[in-house]
Amino acid sequence: MKIAIASGKGGTGNLDCDVEEPNGHLFLNPVISKTETAGIPVPVIDESKCAACGECVRFCQYRALVRLGKIVMVFPELCHGCGGCMLICPHKAITEQNREIGSVEIGMAGKADFVQGRLNVGEAMSPPLIRKVLEHATDDAINIIDAPPGTSCPVITSVRNADFTVLVTEPTPFGLNDLGLALDMVCDMAMPHGVVVNRTESKATSARDFCEERGEDILAEIPDDRRIAEVYSSGKIICDALPVYERCFSAIWTGIRKRIQV
Repeated sequence: MKIAIASGKGGTGNLDCDVEEPNGHLFLNPVISKTETAGIPVPVIDESKCAACGECVRFCQYRALVRLGKIVMVFPELCHGCGGCMLICPHKAITEQNREIGSVEIGMAGKADFVQGRLNVGEAMSPPLIRKVLEHATDDAINIIDAPPGTSCPVITSVRNADFTVLVTEPTPFGLNDLGLALDMVCDMAMPHGVVVNRTESKATSARDFCEERGEDILAEIPDDRRIAEVYSSGKIICDALPVYERCFSAIWTGIRKRIQV
């Protein structure tokens, strides 16, 4: 089972796909036993074969190839590694070489497997690295996927094959705006999902009203408790430091199981 945690939230999960700023290790304290480099194939132009016909340039939707007179230039940072330019070249003038974009760290956090990605500084494209992290998900285990914030390509890559997505929000205009975008995303993808409201107050009903208007269920509400903030800022697991909240997080798990009939 694959459960993705998305929208506005903190670090979580044994598959940390927030590769631009991974922080799951700060809470789970894993022992990393293996590090793998991750890269994407980018085109290399053989100028002795290239006729500068422009077929590859016209094919590339990401503007990673540009024709300047009789020369075709490659901009590796824009390349998505699809390989189409190499296939379409009529002169067989294009080969590929690997370009490293980050690394995947693999280890154990207690009894749980732990995997996280680290995108190299300056890299703009994280989905290929996220896919490398997700390759370590197993069908016979519960995989918690920590998705990046927002609704952009990295998020969609993280949640695309999840069995259930938990959308975390808070009762503020900014939080509910993000929740609306995230709900549009998972609904367009026909993905089972539920909402968790963080930092709730007894008099704050905006999140409940919003979810009611959208016809969305709330799996659980986590109070705006200073103790939680203190535990979080010290890098501790909330249920370990504050057992009183075990019931709250158990309700999330129970709600997920009901909705996907596990």
